[in-house]
Amino acid sequence: MVLGGGKAAEIVLWRKKDVSGKVFAAVTALWFFFEVLGYHFITLACHALILIIMIFFLWTKASMYIHKSAPHIPEVTIPRDCVLEVVSTLRNEINAFLDALRNLLRDVTSGNDLKKFVVVILALWFLSIIGSSFSFLTLFYLCIVFMFTVPMLYEKNEELVDLYGEIVVAELKKQYAVFDEKVLSHIPIIAGSSKKD
Repeated sequence: MVLGGGKAAEIVLWRKKDVSGKVFAAVTALWFFFEVLGYHFITLACHALILIIMIFFLWTKASMYIHKSAPHIPEVTIPRDCVLEVVSTLRNEINAFLDALRNLLRDVTSGNDLKKFVVVILALWFLSIIGSSFSFLTLFYLCIVFMFTVPMLYEKNEELVDLYGEIVVAELKKQYAVFDEKVLSHIPIIAGSSKKD
């Protein structure tokens, strides 16, 4: 349910191992071509088209000598309804994301919740460090690997992960209480806002 259910969840949780394997292999191959080998998308697309055209050319020439029919190139069209449905769904998701982003930005910049402000600044700073360490494509690939491994491992070891998660959360709460007592309570702005709450 957390992953949205349906085919996407089945692929991510490896319930359809052949489809999940193919998707993961395709993503890995694309990452390998673009990041490790240094291919560019246009170069890869042109080389793939050259290969396809050469195969069809050789097939057509060979079919004349072996008296077989030439290859049939199918007509490819995208149905209008399919495109409209995808665009509509994408539009709704983008609008929901932008609305959530606007609400977060309003909450953070209003100055009412200093904790949220600090958390957002630290999260963006942490993401900037990660972004400077990896290329966008590698970061995207790592997210895909994370998406294909963590939910499956969690599903297989749910009780153990929940147990350790509760221990970690309890320890983080203890550490935050100590940090709050020793540092945050001595800052006048934060101490004044916590007294108002």
